[in-house]
This record gives sequence, structure tokens and C-alpha cells, in this order.
Amino acid sequence: MLTEDMSFWKRLALDEMRQDQWESLCDGCGRCCLRKLEFEDTCEIAYTNVACQFLDSTTCRCISYENRGKVNPGCLILTPQNLSKTLHLLPDTCTYRLVAQAQDLPWWHHLVCGDPEMVHTAGMSVRGRVVSEDHVHEEELEEHIIDWVVP
Repeated sequence: MLTEDMSFWKRLALDEMRQDQWESLCDGCGRCCLRKLEFEDTCEIAYTNVACQFLDSTTCRCISYENRGKVNPGCLILTPQNLSKTLHLLPDTCTYRLVAQAQDLPWWHHLVCGDPEMVHTAGMSVRGRVVSEDHVHEEELEEHIIDWVVP
């Protein structure tokens, strides 16, 4: 049974959350770690199945989380202060995006269902569906555009 504290995302603004609450919003899907292409003429964001080299494609977690900004200067590090500037880079299913847009969490989110594996079971994560950027040249990214980011 969920306690009232577990629905903090309904009561608190993102910038009012403690660090542990902020971190727990991440559903562990790994979609934010996918390489994206932004088309200048349309401003459209296209996702690829190419993941950051530091994404563990089994756990869908960063293997260098504490140092991610240092080891990967292009890492999308979300904070309450920069979220409004980076929101367009996040998939529609991202919890940070949903909460910022005053939407509720999906049924498969671990804070709702209590099971951190449900994001994978529900097919919402990148588990088993990505290749590392180590194996794809920059000029080949367009060949890796996907349409499964939003179910």
C-alpha cells in the first residue's frame, strides 16, 4: 500500500522536492540516454536506438552516474533549474516531463505500482533495444531513427 509520502509528486513542485524525491522520479527507462537528432528546419526531435556509451543496456542506468557530466560533456543532466530548457528533449513518457506538465505518473512507474522492473515488463524501457554509440559513426545516426519512443 502506498503511503501519502509516496505521492509527493502530486503535492510538491519539482523545485520543492528533496534530492531523493527528485531522483526517485526517474523510472529507469533509459530513453533520455538515447542519441537524438534535432532537425533545424522543423525543430523536430528524432530519437535513435543509439545509446550513450555509459548506459548499461540491461539495467537502463548510467554506469558513471555520479560523474556523468565529466565523462560525457553532452550528457543531459536534469535539474529543477534547467528542466524548462530541456523538456523538449525528453520523451513524452518521461516522469519529469509529465510532472512538469501537471500530469500523473503512468501505471507502470515504480512509484505507482511498487515494482521497479515494471518499466521493463511494460516495454517502456530501452532494455534489449539499443546499440552503444561506440558502434555507430555520427554520420550513420539517421539510419538509426526509431519510432518506438512513444508507445
